[in-house]
Amino acid sequence: MRQRIGIMGGTFDPVHFGHLRAAEETVEALELDALYFTPAATPPHKGGKAILDFDHRRRMLELAIQDHPKFALSDIERKLPGKSYTVVTLRRLLQDWANGVDLYFLVGLDAFLELNTWWHFQELFELARMCVLRRPPYDETAIEAFLRSKVSPDYAWEPGAQAFAHPGLLPVHYLCNTHLEISSTRIRELVARGRSIRYLVPPQVMRYIFQNKLYAGWNAGVETVGEMMQHDAT
Repeated sequence: MRQRIGIMGGTFDPVHFGHLRAAEETVEALELDALYFTPAATPPHKGGKAILDFDHRRRMLELAIQDHPKFALSDIERKLPGKSYTVVTLRRLLQDWANGVDLYFLVGLDAFLELNTWWHFQELFELARMCVLRRPPYDETAIEAFLRSKVSPDYAWEPGAQAFAHPGLLPVHYLCNTHLEISSTRIRELVARGRSIRYLVPPQVMRYIFQNKLYAGWNAGVETVGEMMQHDAT
C-alpha cells in the first residue's frame, strides 16, 4: 500500500505549539502514516531579514517532536542547491521515495491564497495534495475562488470528502483545525525583551533557546503573510 506522508515546511524560527497542533490534527484527520517537518535552508521570501542558523532550527524541531510516533524531520532542503523552493523539495522527495507515497502538503489559508506568487506554483497541484489549514475569517468559498481563477475552473467542492476534487489534478483538502494565535515573531520578541515564552513552545525548546542564548537582542521586525508555512515568493 502507498504511504500517506504529510509535509510541513517553514523556517520554524522557532518551532512552537501552533505548528505542532496543526500537524497533529492533520495527521489525525487524514490518517497520515507520518508527517515530516522540513525546515527551509534558504527561504526565498525572507529577503535580507536575519534568520537563525539552520542547525539551531533543526535541533529545536528534533527536541519538539522526539516523543511523537508519527512526526519526523527531513533536512532535505539543506542538501538542495539554491533557494528552498517547495516545488523542488516535493520533486526530490517523490524521487527519493520512488513514487511509493502520496504527499500531503500543509499550508495556512492565508499563504494558500497567495500561492500564485510561489515559484512554479501550478505544479504543486500535480505533486501533492494540498492540506489547507483554516484561518479566520476565510472559508471554503475563498479557496474555491482561488482554485477556479488561478489553477483550474474544473475544481469542485465535494462535501463528503471535505476536499476540492479535479479530474486531472490532485485534490485540495480543507481542514477545520484549532487556530492558535502564536507566532515565531512574537516568541523572538519576548525572548529579546527577557520575557517568558512558557506555554508558547515545548519546555525542551524553551530550555534550548535560553541555554544557547538564542534571539538575545533580536530585532524581530515584521513577518510576511503566512509566516507559519513556507512561502516561495520571489
